[in-house]
Amino acid sequence: MQKIVRGELMREPVTLPERVAKLYLNRHDAWGVRHLDGICRAPILSDDGSIRATHGYDKETHFWCIGVELPRIPDRPTRKQAEKALDSLRRVFATFPFADALKTAVSGGRLMVDLSQPPRVDEASYLVAILTAVCRPSLPLAPGFIIRSPQYSGAGTGKGKLIRAAARIAFDFAPKAFTSTGDRAELDKRLTASLVAADPVVFLDNVNAEIVRSNLLAQIATENPCAIRPFRENTKMVSITTNAFLAITGNAIAVSEDLARRFLIVGLDAGCEDPERREFSEEFDLLIQRKRRDLLAAALTIWRWGRQNSLKQGQALGSFEQWASWCRDPLLALGCADPVQRISDIKRDDPRRVQVVEFFTTWHELYGDRAIKVKELDMRLSLLAHPHGRGSRQSLAGFVANLEGTRAGGFVMLRNKPLGKWGTSTYVLQKTD
Repeated sequence: MQKIVRGELMREPVTLPERVAKLYLNRHDAWGVRHLDGICRAPILSDDGSIRATHGYDKETHFWCIGVELPRIPDRPTRKQAEKALDSLRRVFATFPFADALKTAVSGGRLMVDLSQPPRVDEASYLVAILTAVCRPSLPLAPGFIIRSPQYSGAGTGKGKLIRAAARIAFDFAPKAFTSTGDRAELDKRLTASLVAADPVVFLDNVNAEIVRSNLLAQIATENPCAIRPFRENTKMVSITTNAFLAITGNAIAVSEDLARRFLIVGLDAGCEDPERREFSEEFDLLIQRKRRDLLAAALTIWRWGRQNSLKQGQALGSFEQWASWCRDPLLALGCADPVQRISDIKRDDPRRVQVVEFFTTWHELYGDRAIKVKELDMRLSLLAHPHGRGSRQSLAGFVANLEGTRAGGFVMLRNKPLGKWGTSTYVLQKTD
């Protein structure tokens, strides 16, 4: 800004006035700045296996790239080199108590993952999480990851350390964790704040004995960009990119509704009452920081080997086909278990699904495949629909209406539309097997 001081024209740096900023933002047809989709702290990857490190604005991705350095990796990795890279990753995390891993005793009686055996689902899920973090800025969509442990003996198993390690390897960044209050509206506010801050990791920590439900979290995983409502704005939506790595940690976490297929679970179980008393030979966070370039090189070697070879595909996961071929399938080809196979277990354990299956089973025991009006339903079904006993006939009618077309437990709920303007709908529960 120029102004006159003691008769002389002087230049003085000032911040842009808010009114000018708002005026500029409202003139969509006159914007002169380049389109910016976000901040990138990882190498930019391409489907042909090429890798590049950009500093500043990247025209292809519309990212502003900062702090990106490329480690040395082979131009055309062999399977042997990919296997060596996988082994180097496994060794760093072998002391973590992956729940289903085969373990072996080492000096001092400590247990570690038996590296002579292929990774089972929990360890494999975390290895996939590392590759997902590394690839995330270059992937349009990717599932999130939950690291959980038992309710009363899960503190100190290393859940947060694993998330911070993945973030350090991929982004050389320490993620800022936030907690859940159990309130869905408040959780959505915290998620929105994290997205607006352009953090590479959305890290929800200490979610203990809680069922995670969030439409926004589901949208972040499967929509890019997605629409969010800014704070203190009731009539405005803005579009924001969602290339963040999604991570949740806690004890006895469960996910419900649409999140069940959008998150993969890593289970930890130290097999003792006080996991925090276990000893480690070196400060783990410092170890990761010291070995970060080597670990990033290992992850990129596996990724590039996968892109340059035709690999057998694992179990399909809708919306995440590119993620599967980039992050999951190379590890499957190297002998890892498929983390996606656990999604059926996640859905089975979904409290909402369990409730619906019990509701359907009781309905069929009472009425078989007869058409029934809601007002004729036994009160036992009302108690199943509203376990806390606060339900009414009207709320039961809403509960049943929302189940139209639902398939669960080998049944499907069908609705017979009423005849005439004042008729009443009837419902039929049919077996699908």
